[in-house]
Amino acid sequence: MSHPVPAPFDSNSRAGAKEWTALMVLALGVFLLAVDGTVLSLAIPALSADLNPSSTELLWIGDIYSFVLAGLLVTMGTLGDRIGRKKLLLIGAAGFGAASLLAAFAPTAGWLIAARALLGIAGATLMPSTLSIIRNLFHDSKQRTKAIAVWSAMAASGAAAGPLVGGILLEHFWWGSVFIINLPVMAAMIGLGIFLIPESKDPHPGPFDLVSALLSVVGIVAIVYGVKEIAAGGDTVAAVLAAVVGLLALTWFVRRQRTLAVPLIDITLFRNRAFSGAVVGNLIGIFALSGLLFFLSQYLQLVLGYGPLEAGLREMPAALASIAVIALVAVLVARLGRGRSIGLGLAVSAAGLVLVAVAEGGQNYLWMAIALVLTGAGIGIALTLSTDAVVSAVPKDKAGAASAVSETAYEMGVALGIAVLGSVLVALYRGGLVVPAGTPQPLADEAGQSLAAVVGAAQGQGETGAAVVAAAQEAFVHAMQVTSYIAAGLLLIAAVITWRIIPARSAEEIAEDLAEKS
Repeated sequence: MSHPVPAPFDSNSRAGAKEWTALMVLALGVFLLAVDGTVLSLAIPALSADLNPSSTELLWIGDIYSFVLAGLLVTMGTLGDRIGRKKLLLIGAAGFGAASLLAAFAPTAGWLIAARALLGIAGATLMPSTLSIIRNLFHDSKQRTKAIAVWSAMAASGAAAGPLVGGILLEHFWWGSVFIINLPVMAAMIGLGIFLIPESKDPHPGPFDLVSALLSVVGIVAIVYGVKEIAAGGDTVAAVLAAVVGLLALTWFVRRQRTLAVPLIDITLFRNRAFSGAVVGNLIGIFALSGLLFFLSQYLQLVLGYGPLEAGLREMPAALASIAVIALVAVLVARLGRGRSIGLGLAVSAAGLVLVAVAEGGQNYLWMAIALVLTGAGIGIALTLSTDAVVSAVPKDKAGAASAVSETAYEMGVALGIAVLGSVLVALYRGGLVVPAGTPQPLADEAGQSLAAVVGAAQGQGETGAAVVAAAQEAFVHAMQVTSYIAAGLLLIAAVITWRIIPARSAEEIAEDLAEKS
């Protein structure tokens, strides 16, 4: 099914103060959703002492949010196109606030798992809704690029700020405070959104295909679960089976979309070079960034000895740089075009990751800070423009579905970045670990599990424990360096792909120029 060419540019349809204020509300909500994906990790010790979850329950507390969120994004994005994006956004914000209350005061681990699942459902209504609303608020392509730059920066910086936010809260309040912070933001989104955000929807949505929705959920959740289980060293047979089921479900999903008169996702969108290239750039960019943040948190705390709050502060250069590059995006697009700018951003991030690997071998934080600035700035540019390319490649009435594809790529990148690069790191760590002779077997076994495990087990073990920890730290640093090089290589591949296949200018920008000349 083909889409009509976007309408010519209306020079009078520039956004004003109302639209930019609405953007601030939407961006704050996205920032909070990204924070929620990483903030809980620091609260695990406190909630474990309070709720006493089993090891399996603890894994589900951490993973269920991203599983549900990633699995429902496509369905919710299309649902917003049908019932109204503003309506879905407000419903989602109310649901997110209610689920946050349930999570904050959870009396049992099972209750908390259920609340986290509800947070994932509500989050899946919010993320594509915010992006598709931006597509309809900002008709001027240059203004929209700036607006999406703000949106992307908040999404990227939110993930990086999660540990810092968690560290600040947990120094003063109980573990449930990491959920309570959601309430004022959701209240503001509802209160201001009612007045500032106009309603928009697909005027001819067609019927909603429930089978396609179920296939998309099963496919994405099963694949993410399988990869995470394999990376965590869980039940390999069950993990492989889950991944196979996921691939079969997604294959069926794609085939079904080709036969439906009104598909959940128009597969022909991927014939658009700007669209498909931007999705690839988006996924690989956040894949590398999320993997880096996951490794870096462990490096700063377990190797350099910083506390959670100190580690969070030292990760902030990446977040701040991703925000600061908003001022450069318009200049880069004007000079290089969209595709080449995305490629440049990914290449800069690759250089940053190489410098991260080099800086890990020394004790001077300055080099690490410079590396994080390069990585954050490059990812900020790439995510902003790849998201903009995805949204700009389709007509406004299909903005929800396109936004959902972009957000699914983002969430898949987060989940798979941690899982895949994490498994590479673990394999390299275990392969490079040389335990000192004479180490007691229980302590050697802990060292073989992970750096975190041996740091805890070595307490009170005197010189023997210190020697084992030093050996584990050395193996971890080497593994992290190699993994950083691998992530940098993936970013370079993505840079070449996006540079070559995403057009420098979109069809919409060409239409704008023609309209201005006529």
